[in-house]
Amino acid sequence: MLEQLLIFTRGGLILWTCKELGNALKGSPIDTLIRSCLLEERSGAASYNYDAPGASYTLKWTFHNELGLVFVAVYQRILHLLYVEDLLAMVRREFSEIYDPKRTMYNDFDETFRQLRREAEARAEEFKKSKQTAKPVNNNKKQGQVQKAGFDKGSKKSEGGLAADGGDGDKVKGRKLENGHSNGNHVEIEEPRMTGVVNGKENTSSNISAFDVSKLQKRTKGGKKTDTVVNKGTKVDPKKKVAKKNRVWDDAPPETKLDFTDPVDGNGNENIEVVAADQGESMMDIEEIISSDSESEEDDNVGKDSKPEAKKKGWFSSMFQSIAGKANLEKADLEPALKALKDRLMTKNVAEEIAEKLCESVAASLEGKKLASFTRISSTVQAAMEEALVRILTPRRSIDILRDVHAAKEQRKPYVVVFVGVNGVGKSTNLAKVAYWLLQHNVSVMMAACDTFRSGAVEQLRTHARRLQIPIFEKGYEKDPAIVAKEAIQEATRNGSDVVLVDTAGRMQDNEPLMRALSKLIYLNNPDLVLFVGEALVGNDAVDQLSKFNQKLADLSTSPTPRLIDGILLTKFDTIDDKVGAALSMVYISGAPVMFVGCGQSYTDLKKLNVKSIVKTLLK
Repeated sequence: MLEQLLIFTRGGLILWTCKELGNALKGSPIDTLIRSCLLEERSGAASYNYDAPGASYTLKWTFHNELGLVFVAVYQRILHLLYVEDLLAMVRREFSEIYDPKRTMYNDFDETFRQLRREAEARAEEFKKSKQTAKPVNNNKKQGQVQKAGFDKGSKKSEGGLAADGGDGDKVKGRKLENGHSNGNHVEIEEPRMTGVVNGKENTSSNISAFDVSKLQKRTKGGKKTDTVVNKGTKVDPKKKVAKKNRVWDDAPPETKLDFTDPVDGNGNENIEVVAADQGESMMDIEEIISSDSESEEDDNVGKDSKPEAKKKGWFSSMFQSIAGKANLEKADLEPALKALKDRLMTKNVAEEIAEKLCESVAASLEGKKLASFTRISSTVQAAMEEALVRILTPRRSIDILRDVHAAKEQRKPYVVVFVGVNGVGKSTNLAKVAYWLLQHNVSVMMAACDTFRSGAVEQLRTHARRLQIPIFEKGYEKDPAIVAKEAIQEATRNGSDVVLVDTAGRMQDNEPLMRALSKLIYLNNPDLVLFVGEALVGNDAVDQLSKFNQKLADLSTSPTPRLIDGILLTKFDTIDDKVGAALSMVYISGAPVMFVGCGQSYTDLKKLNVKSIVKTLLK
C-alpha cells in the first residue's frame, strides 16, 4: 500500500499531499531523501531505501525541471508496488497542467489523484495477468531455440542468423512491455533468454573474423619484408642512448645542510628554533590571496582561448544548431554531451562509478527543461555539472578548527584530532604540518604516538616534536593504542595543552583486526575530529578505501551511534598536475569535507582546498 505521495517545489514549499494516505511516516524519510540524495547529486538513482525503527520505506521520485517541481512517493519496501513509477508520471503530467506559481493550495487535485491511482492499479493488475499467461509460452520458445542450437551443428551460419533474428524479436517485445508498463521486473525475466542468444551471436561473429584473418594471411605476399622492417626499426633504438642526468627540482642553489639527524647537544634548542623560524608562514593563511590572483589569470586565459575556438566552429553552424534545437531537452539530446563530460572527468582521476552517477544526476536535473535561445546543449550540460561540483565540494558545516579549539578551551578540555588512513599516505608528516600551523596561531599542541605497530613510527614523531619544540606522549611499541591515546588526553588536560594530535598506524581497509583496534580507539576516547588522510594519486581506489573505512567503523563499533570520518586531509597534491579527481571522489563517497591539502615536504606546505579552482580544473 502506498504510504504517502507529495508534491513540493525545489525551494521546499509543499504544494500538495494525499490526505487519503493519512498514515504517519516513522522517522523522516522525505528530509533524509532531500539531504542525502537530492542535495548531494544522487538524484539519478532509481529509488532510495530508508530504514526507521519499526519500518523500512522505499522512496521513488520524479522531477518537472521546467516548473521546478519534485514528486515523491513513499511505500513499504516489502510490498514491491509495480505501479508507482506509472503513477508518478501521470501525476506529474496532470499536475503540471493546473500548476500556477502564485497558488499554494491544490485541494481540487484530490479527485484527480484518486482516478489516476485507480487507473495505475488496474493497469498493474492487467500486466500481472498477462505476464503469468505469457510465461509458459516464452519457456517453450526458449526450449525450442536451445534444441535447434544444440542439435543442428552442420549449418552454423543459418542458425546464427535465426538466433540473431530471434534475439531481436525478443528485444522488441521487451521494449514494448517496458514502455507500456514501465516495470523493471519484466525486463529481468527476459534477460536470461536474451543473453543466451547474444552470446551465440558473438561466438559466430568471432569465428567469422578468425576465418577472415587466416584468409588474409594466405593472400599476403610481403609478410617477410614487413618483419625485416620491424626488426630494423628495433635495432636502431639501442643507438639512441642518453646519459642519465642528475635531477634538478628548481633553479635555486642547493642548501648547504640537508641533514637534521645530528644528536641533540647543549645548543640543540637554538638550532631547532632557527629551523622552525626558517619555514615561514603556513600556506593555510596565504592561500586565499594566491588563489584569487591565479583564478583571475585563469579566467583571462579561458577568455582568450575560447575566441579562436568559436571561429573554428563557425558562427553560422552554431547559430543554426541553437535555433533548430529542441525546445525541451530530452535524454537522447543530453547523452552525447554527458558521455564527453564523463570521459573528461575520468581523465582527471575521478572514479568511474562516481562520474557515471554525477552524469545521471545532471541528466535528471536537465531533462524536460527548455533550452534558451542561442544556447548549445553542451554548454548547458557543462554549466549544470559545474553547479553540481561546486555544491558537492563546498562544506556543509563549519570547518574552522581554530574556533572549535577555542570553544573546547573554554570548557577546559583539549581538542582531540585522530589521524587515520592506509599505509604510506603521510599521516605523521601531515600531522606535523597541522601542528606547525596551530603553533603559528598561539595554540599549545601535544602529540600522541599511538602508532605502536610500525617500526620507527615513534622515533619519526619524536623527531618532528623535537624540531617543533612541542611535547610528545609515548609508551613505546606493542601497547594498546586506545589506552595510549586515553593517557595522552589525560596528560594534556593536566598540562593545559589546547590540542592533542593522535597519530595512528596505517592500515588497509580490509584488515579487520587493525580496523577493530581503530574503532576501539575512537569509541574509548571520543575525539572531536576524525581526519582521514588520503593520497591525491588514487583513482577508483578512493571509493573502496573511504566506503570500507566508514563501513568498518560503523560495523565494529559498540556504540549505537558510531563515529565515522569527519574530514579529509588530501596529501601529495603537488604531484598530480591536473588529476584532481580524488578530491571529488572522496567527498562524494563520504560526505566529509576536505579540510587540509598537503602540497610539499616542508611544514608550511599545507593549505585549504580551493573549490573554484578544483572545479575549473575538472572541467578544463
